[in-house]
Amino acid sequence: MSTRGSDPAGLPSFDPVPDIRLIAADMDGTLLDDAKELHDHFWPLVDELFARGILFCPASGRQYANLYLRFGDVADELVYIAENGAYVVKGREEISSDVLDGDLVRRIVLAVRDLAAAGADVGAVVCGKRSAYIERSDAPFRAQANTYYASLQALDDLLVRPEDDILKVAVYDFGSAEHTTAPALAGFRGDAQVVVSGANWVDVMNPTTNKGAGIRHIQEALGITPAQTMVFGDFLNDLEMMDAAEYSFAMHNAHPELRRRARYVAPPNSENGVVRTISAVLGLPWTAHP
Repeated sequence: MSTRGSDPAGLPSFDPVPDIRLIAADMDGTLLDDAKELHDHFWPLVDELFARGILFCPASGRQYANLYLRFGDVADELVYIAENGAYVVKGREEISSDVLDGDLVRRIVLAVRDLAAAGADVGAVVCGKRSAYIERSDAPFRAQANTYYASLQALDDLLVRPEDDILKVAVYDFGSAEHTTAPALAGFRGDAQVVVSGANWVDVMNPTTNKGAGIRHIQEALGITPAQTMVFGDFLNDLEMMDAAEYSFAMHNAHPELRRRARYVAPPNSENGVVRTISAVLGLPWTAHP
């Protein structure tokens, strides 16, 4: 059994070094810094992981196409948990998907329209496998959607879309997602789950969709155990992921509920916490400095 210690930088260490086969990390607030960029140290780290036969998995509410583009030359070597677990892809090959019922999508879109008509500064993104779709197209909302959706179409009416499998409906709230949009959509609980996935985002998905389920689909498909899995997250959409791995880390900047759920704490995203923690646990050299 692993025994936890720490190095002089306050990073965890285990004796013996665990046999990690899969490492999954949330993106925003976790792997990415506060400017939403990957640290330069990520690239040599991922090369070392490949050399050791360890899979790396971005696990995000972001769209698959958005995630794929972020990882450049190594994109085909990664496994992706996209749309908060609704779409799991290894390179370009689908492992699993969890598609929403069409009538449920319609009712969610209408509810978001009603919320906006009542004065809330919100907009919906209908997230499909092929593309994401919006009907609100003012510059501030479009800028937020462009950040997370590389494949994005603006439509006159979200209820009249190209044929696509819909994975979730995301709602951007320019105020507080936790205090405005989530309560307004609470009536969908039962038919769906309503998850606050960031300060301004609420995701409405099937009850069976979450990042933890995505991790388990990967584990089952590739013969990896929870004891061989390490995960990192910072927000409420990462909760179930903490249960799918023996080595579960909440970022120092994480939501308090996630910190309670995780077994360990990593340095904050602003200090390159994911890369430094992986390096420390696996005994790699670049551990001491952000």
